[in-house]
Amino acid sequence: MRPTESREGLSPGRGRLTALVREFAKFGTVGGLGIFVNLGVFNVCRGATGLPVVRCSVVATAVAIAFNYLGLRHFTYRDRDKGRRSREIALFAAFSGIGLVIENGVLYVATYGFGWGGALLGNLFKFLGIGTATLFRFWSYRAWVFRALPGRAMRHDSPHGGHGDHGDPSNSTSNPAAYQPETTAPPP
Repeated sequence: MRPTESREGLSPGRGRLTALVREFAKFGTVGGLGIFVNLGVFNVCRGATGLPVVRCSVVATAVAIAFNYLGLRHFTYRDRDKGRRSREIALFAAFSGIGLVIENGVLYVATYGFGWGGALLGNLFKFLGIGTATLFRFWSYRAWVFRALPGRAMRHDSPHGGHGDHGDPSNSTSNPAAYQPETTAPPP
């Protein structure tokens, strides 16, 4: 085996890219279903109530957040650290709240800032808001909420043949330069 290959036969960069693509696909599956939930609740709320468009959007986003948490915890990140569940839920709620503001901020600006209303434009800007917020959520959930378990994380560039090197002081969370969001907990 060449020094630049892991046991799986992939180069370090390709192995990480493959893992990231697989993770993004699972995240996208849950997120795609969450988009249907979000847009469905949004349109039912708009049609069945007299609530303003952004309030309906906030209700729909909150329902989708609950749906997405269950999907992410039990499908996308089921192999991640399940300890400190209350911390995980608090971080998920905080980052989801920021995503909610991003998502509904796009709709708010389009609706009230530019006067672009109506069912079709409402759905279009709701969808654009979801997409913008999704980028933020993907980064924050994988880096801060659903942490990798130290024994499960594999670093393909490890000098130990692909084994995680969490016992190595150079990979300490006290060294911010060594912080790997997909393999370690965030620095204090």
